[in-house]
Amino acid sequence: MKEKSHWLYRHKDKLKSAIRIIFGIVWLVDGLLKFTPGTAAAFPQLIQGAGSGQPGWLMPWFNFWSSVVGQDPLFWATLVGTGEMLIGLGLILGGIRKITYMVGMVLSLFIWAVPEGFGGPYGPGSTDIGTGIIYSLVFVCLMIINAGYGPSKYSIDAWIEKRVRWWKKLAEFQ
Repeated sequence: MKEKSHWLYRHKDKLKSAIRIIFGIVWLVDGLLKFTPGTAAAFPQLIQGAGSGQPGWLMPWFNFWSSVVGQDPLFWATLVGTGEMLIGLGLILGGIRKITYMVGMVLSLFIWAVPEGFGGPYGPGSTDIGTGIIYSLVFVCLMIINAGYGPSKYSIDAWIEKRVRWWKKLAEFQ
């Protein structure tokens, strides 16, 4: 019984919601930054820069994405920025969490694999593997927390689930 009186256990619902909301604010701000002047024009250079110093066998990957993004950088900046803001809002509000977590994980991996260049190149002086892979792991942790501790009381999903039975399939890991 002593474990259930532990502060972390007593506040688990608020803590897991706080983690989700804080992470959502990070995503929302990151998405909003995609709409600052000059960001769209810099998108192709981000990918070219990520490809520099990478092994030769990875260059087709970066060349492909550089050419695709280079054709319409405004479209890609808008698409990524809007996606990041929607993920941020989904996290903050706690809306369709299962889908939000999965889409966030995939987008994080995509960001890690393209503009972050898999966190590389790796070699002497390399000290970072990139943030995208870390973000994807945070989404996996949110999935585990949701599955392990059950539905979030502090979410829009909790409110909708009381009114719409099938909503739980979109929101919860069970």
